[in-house]
Amino acid sequence: MSALLAGLVDDAGLFPPTALPPAGAVARHRRDRAAAHPMHTLRLLVPVARLAEIRAELRPDDRLALGLIADAAGPGDPGERLRAALATVAADDRLETALIEAPLAAFGGDPATAVPAVLAATAGAGAPVFLEPAAPSGIGALLAAVRGTLGVGAKLRCGGVRAELFPSPAEAAHFVTACARAGVPFKATAGLHHAVRHRDPDTGFTHHGYLNLLLAAALAAAGPGDPAPVLRALETTDAETLARELAALSGPAVAAARTLLVSYGSCSTRTPVSEARTLLDAA
Repeated sequence: MSALLAGLVDDAGLFPPTALPPAGAVARHRRDRAAAHPMHTLRLLVPVARLAEIRAELRPDDRLALGLIADAAGPGDPGERLRAALATVAADDRLETALIEAPLAAFGGDPATAVPAVLAATAGAGAPVFLEPAAPSGIGALLAAVRGTLGVGAKLRCGGVRAELFPSPAEAAHFVTACARAGVPFKATAGLHHAVRHRDPDTGFTHHGYLNLLLAAALAAAGPGDPAPVLRALETTDAETLARELAALSGPAVAAARTLLVSYGSCSTRTPVSEARTLLDAA
């Protein structure tokens, strides 16, 4: 299982529901970097609008790899804000830009114009760029806009603070299958609080599980023409079935799955590790 889970979890501690303050997010990330658990990417996800807050908490000996996220917050052009943030990170010896994420909604939404705007803002950054369509159903237009572009992937939003931010299993299956067919990697964000698909008793929202998504990626990579197995993987709530099928994946299937699914952002960096240990070690 080590290759399947290695470098899977980005640190999204700044985001809800955990929503750590900058000091707490940096302190936790510092501890995680020292521990260096193999499931962690050791990337801290930081919106452009909060970069200054994070920098204010750094010590001279800190070395942080950032997933820098473009956002619509703030005055002026989002591309200019992203470009300025990248320059700030490049000039700070304590920081590096490991990857860039950009919601196309912040750049107008239409992939035909938003994608070139993001790519212009990130030119020369030397980091992969993951683009989030305004809705998962927009993956086709996004893939068409990035066709043949190296270093660009997609981003799947799996949840949020409102019910409409949670894609259905069918929508998520379509997204994953489309990326597999196009040979475009993707990462995921939001809502993946636990390993297995479940209903949150407090909110009533049904969340996707990160093990469901891993198995879906493996099946999509193995047979990109058929979305039915991918949908079944996303729909299951049976932890034993998921663990058994993941444990049965061959080495090449694991590599293909992780080439397709690069990582996902988790506001907790402890829960994914503990749940994977409990569920997969028993498989």
